Amino acid sequence: MSNIRTAAGGSALLVAVLVFALNLRTPITSLPPVMADIATGLGLDQTLAGLLVGLPALCFSVVAPAASALISRVGPYAAVTVALVGVIAGTLIRSVGTGTVGVVAAFTGTVVLGSAITVGNVVVPVIIARDFPARAALATGLYSSMMNLGSVFATSLTAPLAALLGWQGAIASWSLVAVVALVVWLVTTRRLPDPQLARPAPAPDAHGDGAGSVPATTPTPQHTERPDETWGGVLRRPITWALTVAFAGQSFSYYAVTGWLPELLRDLLDLSVATAGNAAAPFQGLAIAGSVLVPLALAARVPMLGAAVTMALLWLALPAGLLLAPQWWLLWVSLAGVAQGGNFVVIFTLVAQRCRTVAQTRRTVAAVQAFGYAAAAGAPAVIGAVHTVSGGWNAALLVILGSTLALGTAELIATRQPRRRRS
Repeated sequence: MSNIRTAAGGSALLVAVLVFALNLRTPITSLPPVMADIATGLGLDQTLAGLLVGLPALCFSVVAPAASALISRVGPYAAVTVALVGVIAGTLIRSVGTGTVGVVAAFTGTVVLGSAITVGNVVVPVIIARDFPARAALATGLYSSMMNLGSVFATSLTAPLAALLGWQGAIASWSLVAVVALVVWLVTTRRLPDPQLARPAPAPDAHGDGAGSVPATTPTPQHTERPDETWGGVLRRPITWALTVAFAGQSFSYYAVTGWLPELLRDLLDLSVATAGNAAAPFQGLAIAGSVLVPLALAARVPMLGAAVTMALLWLALPAGLLLAPQWWLLWVSLAGVAQGGNFVVIFTLVAQRCRTVAQTRRTVAAVQAFGYAAAAGAPAVIGAVHTVSGGWNAALLVILGSTLALGTAELIATRQPRRRRS
């Protein structure tokens, strides 16, 4: 009976994590569909409007170390509560006021929102590594799928909501999703211990996923951090830098493609504005497929190396395909959509497998995301500058090709690193 209760608690916790994950992208992707209305309502020029969209990615980089410290101080479960309260507050703040007051509120709320989501970005991989060590790939895949599902909902529904409620009401309405997630989280975790220094159970086997079904943590007494758990120790580990380069390549490629794909397709293929704009749909939507396929492959005993190489090749198909056979753009965009969801799972499953303790996991996730999102924040500007200087898209596509090659090479190195020792 105890095991049944434990299993039920583990399933409830996973559901609560997934509901939380719905809120980690919806507040960001709800903005672009109504950006023209926001710019008009607040009197923003294109530069300031672009900054409002790009500010969360900058927060993801800058705030990651502070998010790691917060998680250490209050524990992962309490950190999720802080993140959800921040998402609710930031979403509401940025949707109030007009004129100068509205501009200040929009940027202030976006910073609050970006900082809160950063806490979520860091804490979910920590919870997965600690509470679901035998199901790390499956949990990471579901987590990634829910983030992408939230993006699809926000992208599809915000404009219709704005027609009914105005742009302020539309973007404020997404705070209701966070309110629901907060209630689910508090109800689920109120009786669960939050042992901050609990050490994860043994990692799954070399294929990356196991058959475990319950959280497998055991509270341990407070202890002095080992050398490899400190910031210095984490940053001296080769695996940290391999995963950092992989995530930087993933993030740079994702934000570059997200920012420039419609205009690139219009110029290369003379597509209509509507058709080029809809090209983002398979790129974003098929990420859900990638997030599910990788855990299924690992569960079917496909080696992590095979999953990593496959996802890297699918990512490479986009820049290489647009350079060599742009008329097949829908195929290349679709393959890259699968890859960008699947690679996220590969990278953060490797984090869970290669870290020995919660403290090491927490700092590794923060380091990987701090550097990775720093690359992401500059990606649209870099691609735009290369396009302007070169007068075409070939040079820009070669830059994206380079970032995807870096991603694939780093993942190849990471999968060949020694696994953590079993307890």
